[in-house]
Amino acid sequence: MEKPTNVHPMAVVDPSAELDHGVSVGPFAVIGPQVKVGAGTRIESGAQLRGPSTIGPENHIFPGAIVGFEPQDLKFDGEDTTLEIGARNKIRELTTIHRGTSVGGGVTTVGDDNLFMTGTHIAHDCHVGSHTIFANNATLAGHVRVYDHSTVGAFSSIHQHCRVGRHAFIGGYSVITRDALPFVKTVGTRPACYGINRIGLERRGFDDATLKALEAAYRILVRARHTPAKAVELLSELPEHPELNYLIEFIGGTDRGLITSPPGREGRRGQ
Repeated sequence: MEKPTNVHPMAVVDPSAELDHGVSVGPFAVIGPQVKVGAGTRIESGAQLRGPSTIGPENHIFPGAIVGFEPQDLKFDGEDTTLEIGARNKIRELTTIHRGTSVGGGVTTVGDDNLFMTGTHIAHDCHVGSHTIFANNATLAGHVRVYDHSTVGAFSSIHQHCRVGRHAFIGGYSVITRDALPFVKTVGTRPACYGINRIGLERRGFDDATLKALEAAYRILVRARHTPAKAVELLSELPEHPELNYLIEFIGGTDRGLITSPPGREGRRGQ
């Protein structure tokens, strides 16, 4: 049996908003026009949602979160842009997630099963995958891509148009101005690479053979200090592996360059 929608009498819900079955809306929450909320989503007191936005099922939006408001971009002139959020995300207190801009493709997207801790900011035209963790006050500028199973540490900031690869770990207080490698720990205000994200990878079931392949790739990319072109050549000579194929593809897709500095040489080299 479907659970009924439960809207607190002190909440404000626009008549055009669409709430699926089992949605609960707490006191003083505000849901504006052109907002669609999926089944079982909980919207706590004081949260505000604005559209055009689509929020999938079983999300939990905590007090004071701001979701779907217009982008903080001076070029934005009221054009019709959107926000699309998947399922089972936890959007904690004071998190802000903004809609896209027409220049940036018109849509901000968030996948499934992500945790956005208090004060996280997801700017316009960002694309966040699934199973990511953003610690307190992690900040994405516009047009950033964060791929699946990545972690962005507390108070870290990521420059516009940068990418964070799958299973990457960004340490707290880091400043990311180039692409952060998949599977690697990238840390610092002048960021360096501190090995593969072994603990995270082990927790997600990566076997020993895969970890060894990624360690070999790390030695080529960071310790040997090869250029990206030479690194790709050498990586291609290793035994074929799906994770290595993804890493090669990621390197080839960079526009802003890659963070490949080893510890002790932070920020001195960007490929």
